[in-house]
Amino acid sequence: MKILIPNTIDLPVTADVETVVYDIDAAIPAEHRDAGVLVVWHNSSAWLQDAARALPKLRLVQALASGADAVLSAGFGDEVRICSGRSLHDGPVAEHALALILSAVRRLDRLHDAQRDHRWDDDFNDAQSAPDTQRSYTLAGARVTIWGFGSIASTLAPFLTALGADVQGIARTAGTRSGYPVHADADASAILAKTDVLVSILPATAETTDLFDAEVFGALKPGAAFVNVGRGATVDEGALIDALASGRLRAAAIDVTESEPLPASDPLWDAPNLLITPHIAGNRPVGAAQLVDQNVTRLAAGDDLVNQVHP
Repeated sequence: MKILIPNTIDLPVTADVETVVYDIDAAIPAEHRDAGVLVVWHNSSAWLQDAARALPKLRLVQALASGADAVLSAGFGDEVRICSGRSLHDGPVAEHALALILSAVRRLDRLHDAQRDHRWDDDFNDAQSAPDTQRSYTLAGARVTIWGFGSIASTLAPFLTALGADVQGIARTAGTRSGYPVHADADASAILAKTDVLVSILPATAETTDLFDAEVFGALKPGAAFVNVGRGATVDEGALIDALASGRLRAAAIDVTESEPLPASDPLWDAPNLLITPHIAGNRPVGAAQLVDQNVTRLAAGDDLVNQVHP
């Protein structure tokens, strides 16, 4: 079996197969279009669409991103199994999410602006220490709601608990996950009304497109913070800007945007009280080679695959 491995990652696969490293910015060479497995990491949507047409013997596409939405929409046939990189990014994304949450709560964006202006921000000092606002600047006692409670959330939640936060989740179905209460999507409004920090780890799907809109931001507890380490397509960015400008949201921090890279002219850059990082939360899949080895071995044996999302 031949496996195509992208040139965007060092992937020391140990399975007894032929491995070929390919350039994600070039067409797949004709002599390698007989590959049975394609590994993708940082491939463009256009490249994936071309690959779906050019690889007639393909049996598996292994995405290394935690979500396989770009692969799922590329047009691979029903005979091609598609697996995500779920769990490969749990640690890195949880770390970055925690950094963004603390940055939003402690308002490091404002403090950085003061540093850039060579200004000692006495007004911030007064606001943080005032009896009626000081609880806004800490996770101790804060209600943190994670929308999209999967493996990343299960890694992140204990860090938040250790800092004194009351953590809960929202997902398609209610229940208890990793010891935390998770509420159904249908009950979101009641949960948001008591939320101090809303964290999104949702994938991009037809159901989640623009989910975070004016209605959701309006349902949040006034002065809440919003953090997105999921997908940019889940946010109505105009509604986010309006919520920040009106003060409905006290602060926001996002690692993803609808258009990436974010154009220099995009109004998000100038939104007040917003921190933007360039989609770097999960930029280093941990254990990718082991996952590929495992799924290649399972594929050859006819067994179920890990993280299979299609068909």
